[in-house]
Amino acid sequence: MLTRVKAVYLYIREKGTVSTQEIAEEFGTTDRTVQRDLNILTYNGLVKSPVRGKWKTTAKPVNIS
Repeated sequence: MLTRVKAVYLYIREKGTVSTQEIAEEFGTTDRTVQRDLNILTYNGLVKSPVRGKWKTTAKPVNIS
């Protein structure tokens, strides 16, 4: 699961602003699964949704290993 969350974060960072549906299609998961991953990222301050259903990364520094 954490691998997918990391991959979702990297996907958003690479693409800029993406929709929940785009993420679900890219990773072959349901919208609900994507929403759980996004909740983790939002809780940690790594992504935000300025427009409902559209996601982008925050300016918070991230050390990706």
